[in-house]
Amino acid sequence: MEGPLHLPPELWVLAFSYLSTEEKHTVRSCSRHLKKLADHPALWRDYTVVLSELRRYTYGFWHTLCHRKLTRVAVRHLRRKEWRRLVKFLPSLTAIVFMDGGRQYKEKYLDNLSRFPHLRELGVRNATWDEALLGRGLTQQLGERLTHLSVCNVRLPSTVEFIVTVSELVNLRSLLFHQQGEGYGLDTVRPVPRSDFHRLLVSLKKLRHLSWGMKGEPPEPLPDDYFSPEDPNQPGPSSYGGPALSSLELVDYPETLLPENALRSLTSLRSLSVRYRYIRDGVDCRLKTWLSPLQQLESLTIIGGNSLATYTTLIPPSVTRLTLRVAITLKDMDSIAPKVPGLEHLDIEQNRSSGSLCRRIPMLFPHLRTLRIRFFRREPEKDLLSLQKLRHLVQLELLVERSFILRDYLNGHPWPSPGVQELINELRELSENRITVITAMRQRSLLRECDCLWEGD
Repeated sequence: MEGPLHLPPELWVLAFSYLSTEEKHTVRSCSRHLKKLADHPALWRDYTVVLSELRRYTYGFWHTLCHRKLTRVAVRHLRRKEWRRLVKFLPSLTAIVFMDGGRQYKEKYLDNLSRFPHLRELGVRNATWDEALLGRGLTQQLGERLTHLSVCNVRLPSTVEFIVTVSELVNLRSLLFHQQGEGYGLDTVRPVPRSDFHRLLVSLKKLRHLSWGMKGEPPEPLPDDYFSPEDPNQPGPSSYGGPALSSLELVDYPETLLPENALRSLTSLRSLSVRYRYIRDGVDCRLKTWLSPLQQLESLTIIGGNSLATYTTLIPPSVTRLTLRVAITLKDMDSIAPKVPGLEHLDIEQNRSSGSLCRRIPMLFPHLRTLRIRFFRREPEKDLLSLQKLRHLVQLELLVERSFILRDYLNGHPWPSPGVQELINELRELSENRITVITAMRQRSLLRECDCLWEGD
């Protein structure tokens, strides 16, 4: 090691940037010099550390986090006194996610958040609050600073009061709200009332990303203008007073909830994601009319829902990123291809009805740069080698469902199996190592992906 240790530190940091978290920790245990290099802040800039039971951490642990200049943490249930340690050792935090609270909490529990002067992102997941989640005092202190708020699976005393409070966070650029319910009963979750939702949209002018949980189902569909608040300064039937959203996510959405013209005012959308909860027979697919005004759409994600044939011909030609978690056939692919001539990123599932997808993809989508295929109950076959014909492809993800991995792992054949690994090696050779093949699920972004959105097993 005497020779390589004299390389410029920049080269070491560059090399370490290709390592996983576990590999970095292995490297730093080799010597003091490598430990210092492996802790370089550039390697941990976007890393989120998960903390719990803060009393068990040593001063050396906190010193390491400070040296890495970590600014993002996910904390499991903390006692109120333990928040002091977080404030003391990591005062420069910019993002905090509170996860998996084990009991009911009161309003003042999060008061310590005001002691982080650089806080910009806040997430709360899987907990119950006796009182308001964000009190008025805390809201006033965070109102000008908070740009990202994520609240999922949190039982609140009053959903409407929470929405009114969030309306005061005028600098929000990203809002995720997947409601669970109110109080302690097993009451039916109802959507946020139209008037309160409009107040939220009109107040948050800087909002660009909205992930909205639509679990509740009212006795009748929501009004046509639910996502189209009127401009208070220029009232009129065609006025729109909400933010210029670039990204919209509808989660746990029942087909009967929103009307056909629900998205007519959101012409600024670049990304649309719809995660269906279930589909009722005899209900028309709303996507046919939703997609019509979205002529600037670049990314489309559909999880579940109606048959692809009901809306494939209406996908805007501007789409360059397409994710489909539905039963897909070769006929479906043939109908999609002419509608998205510039498609660069494709994410699909290989099922029994898909046929030889890998053989057809190079002909249908010749401009693909990334391709992600998730296999169900079968492994990739010889036609995988056809993907080397994609001249622009640089990344290929091959994933399988969790039950498939467990079954084969118990039988002594972990993923990827020797046969699949042989195909991967041959594909790399045919593409002259142009294609990077990934067979492991990417790491979860705790700040941006709640349990509703994470597709990992």
